[in-house]
Amino acid sequence: MTTRIGILGATGYGGGELLRLLLRHPAVEVVAATSRSQHGVPVGAIHRNLYGATPLVFETLSLDALTERCDLVIGALPHGASAETLVPIVERGLRVVDLSGDFRLTSRDTYERWYRRAHPHPDWLGRAVYGCPEHARDAIAAASLVASPGCFATAINLALLPAAEAIEGRATVVAMTGSSGSGADAGPGTHHPTRATTLRPYKVLAHQHTPECLQLVHSAGGDGLVGIDFTPVSAPLVRGILAVVRVPLKAGTDAEALAASYVARYADAPFVTVVSEREPECASVALTNRAEVRARATEDGALHVMCAIDNLVKGGAGQGVQSMNLMLGVDETLGLDQLGSWP
Repeated sequence: MTTRIGILGATGYGGGELLRLLLRHPAVEVVAATSRSQHGVPVGAIHRNLYGATPLVFETLSLDALTERCDLVIGALPHGASAETLVPIVERGLRVVDLSGDFRLTSRDTYERWYRRAHPHPDWLGRAVYGCPEHARDAIAAASLVASPGCFATAINLALLPAAEAIEGRATVVAMTGSSGSGADAGPGTHHPTRATTLRPYKVLAHQHTPECLQLVHSAGGDGLVGIDFTPVSAPLVRGILAVVRVPLKAGTDAEALAASYVARYADAPFVTVVSEREPECASVALTNRAEVRARATEDGALHVMCAIDNLVKGGAGQGVQSMNLMLGVDETLGLDQLGSWP
């Protein structure tokens, strides 16, 4: 039976990737793509790669219309607006995958500190399943609301998870990201021509994806991780994230054995490739839901881990579709087996 999918906030880069992935998905039918600003405009007029691929037009739909037409909704709405829109939909009994940060954290104080705003539905914090399939596959499958991880967080999570129980101290992360991560509306610090010839750190030690990584590692038994010193860097590319992570380890930990254990840890993760003969890089995972990870022991007994993902796919829409597949009880790779391009 085909599942009817609604995509909310479908004009942005995340919404466009959801449409690209789901319009040819064998188990679902996209029946609604919403937008307040582009009501009545054909999808292909905004997402030009989809021109002629679908008769869908962007719509503004009431709650009643959404719940009548859809079985599952994926939100690609801005932070804040997402919770306002999605809570009533979940309360109507629809299952929801949210790509925003509104439901990722379990603490109201933590949310308000890192997102610098009041949460519109603080009573819903902690009620969503954090959508990291490599950690919570069964919980995602049973969830009514999934909070899909942030793009930086996805790369950092995959670097840290296999080492969680061995961590002791503060991790250090430097991660580079492409301009698409800033969204479709360019600002002074995100407009591609202003970043095309530079590497620009931003939100240093203050990026909102930091606490969700700490929260996930703690849930995986990593209580020894006391903090993450994270430096995000805007890079002169459109797609991709490369995270470089230094992981402090408990005294007596065999760092070489821990690095080698990443292969077994991700053996059943269809979208994580542990590489050893070369380094992870953004071009090799572009346009795919794949992540590349490499772990090494350092000379002083810590762990050095790198992870590369496509920020819009594994770091966004693709991971949301992966969670959707688990919720629908189909193969989690369905609709996500695209090969990338090289170079």
